[in-house]
Amino acid sequence: MEGLAGLMKNGFWRDRAVFITGATGLVGGWLTKHLLEEGASVTALVRDWVPASEFVHQGLADRVNVVRGGLSSPYLLERVLGEYEIEVVFHLAAQTIVGIANRNPLSTFESNIRGTWNLLEVCRRSPLVKSVILASSDKAYGDQKVLPYKEDMPLQGKHPYDVSKSCADLIAQSYAHTFGVPLAITRCGNFYGGGDLNWNRVVPGTIRSVIRGERPIIRSDGKFVRDYFYVEDGAAAYMLLAERLRQNSKLCGAAYNFSNEAQISVLELVNAILGKMGSKLKPEIQNQASNEIRHQFLSAERARTELNWKPMFTLDEGLEKTIAWYREALK
Repeated sequence: MEGLAGLMKNGFWRDRAVFITGATGLVGGWLTKHLLEEGASVTALVRDWVPASEFVHQGLADRVNVVRGGLSSPYLLERVLGEYEIEVVFHLAAQTIVGIANRNPLSTFESNIRGTWNLLEVCRRSPLVKSVILASSDKAYGDQKVLPYKEDMPLQGKHPYDVSKSCADLIAQSYAHTFGVPLAITRCGNFYGGGDLNWNRVVPGTIRSVIRGERPIIRSDGKFVRDYFYVEDGAAAYMLLAERLRQNSKLCGAAYNFSNEAQISVLELVNAILGKMGSKLKPEIQNQASNEIRHQFLSAERARTELNWKPMFTLDEGLEKTIAWYREALK
């Protein structure tokens, strides 16, 4: 398997100028960490300062070029790409919570859709940018009658968050196919891992509840089926795709699903966490979720065959690493 270990040996990232949006987020923090370990020169766009984030907590902010601002200013983005001579762009910044999108659709559309076209337009005009990796999502597929999701399926989000991801994904494809912007798209399942501070998500919320001796809360009926993907696998997949894109221009505009290809319900996941933590607590099922897709999981066959990729961690291994992270962080 050619994951992080393979990338570490070939020197691809050494001294390479990289720009990350969303560095203070869950995946962004781990991606920043691994890029620095590879010797990359990282510039991070930081809108809000989040002291408890992996980006700040691990001291990553002291090792990168921090640019304060958001995706709303094309002029700021143009300055960053020019002054820091950026060659590789990872676009991870987004409003990522379904419930917030339902309550605040305009801010979600502003961040996820306008923010994407602002960045891609600047990349289109930059002569130095050689690779752009855009983080889409399995939610971009919307609700499909046939599962698992495959990359040639139509993008048909219906609710605010899903629509924002469908739109951003399609906009990225248009910049690749019309203007030749060297970009590729990732579509991953539900990320989990140490450093996720969105406590209404099932994994960090459940772990924190158990540590506090409280019943974990399930907002839905517990039967929603999802595809859970460990965050370090996500960081490795993004880096691998950026490298492959630089080596093979035929990947321009391509989308890849990254997944463990495992279906698990929310209730099964919560019970797995409870078991690993030795807890006898019973989850509180609120059955209040709305405007969410009931059944989702991805096929990663294209990534396996075209990129020679496979995940480094099983769900069990990822959960064990995640639980260990929160036990240490929440002492």
